[in-house]
Amino acid sequence: MRIHLKLSKNTKLVPYSHQHKLVGAIHKWLGKNDLHGKISLYSFSRLQGGSSNKKGLDFKNGANWFVSFYNDDFLKDIVFGLMKDKPEIFNGMQVETVTIQETPDFTNTTYFKIASPILIKRNDGGFIKHFLYTDKEAPELLTETLRSKMQQVGLTDDSLKIEFDTNYSKASAKLIDYKGIKNKTSWCPVIIHGKPETKAFAWNVGVGSSTGVGFGALI
Repeated sequence: MRIHLKLSKNTKLVPYSHQHKLVGAIHKWLGKNDLHGKISLYSFSRLQGGSSNKKGLDFKNGANWFVSFYNDDFLKDIVFGLMKDKPEIFNGMQVETVTIQETPDFTNTTYFKIASPILIKRNDGGFIKHFLYTDKEAPELLTETLRSKMQQVGLTDDSLKIEFDTNYSKASAKLIDYKGIKNKTSWCPVIIHGKPETKAFAWNVGVGSSTGVGFGALI
């Protein structure tokens, strides 16, 4: 399930490196939880609707943002947290409206646009190596990560295969700063082959690494 949040305009310029503040808002609304350190079975989008300049982002007409969880109970906790008078996110932006979206039927869908850049990383002899949409290993690694998440909830799908749409004309690599750590990411749609419930799972939890801190959300 997914919730769409309409946010008010900002009162201060929003820095480009702000994903950790979105994470903070989610956990503030969730209240006490045990999600830290676990495999992330949720994802969230970038803030949409802003204009940019050299100093940061400005959302003069407010922003749109969504959060998805495999477990609907967590989204209910977020809505409850918002109702307890905790609508502020940061830099003056506050939640104005909340819309709930049920998980769609993906029987006839294989193509997914992205709402946040996709991060693929692996530990290589003590060093963290990042992979981009242009790397030949990328499809296998994306599939491997989602399969691992599915195992956490008892889902299996031997037909699962994820690949980047390398024909997408606007595909690009983006360097994203998360709390001082530089992450090489891909801005490129993905094609997911598998059971409808597998694609629904991916739509909720995202693809790639670190979906719980703002990477790999799907539309």
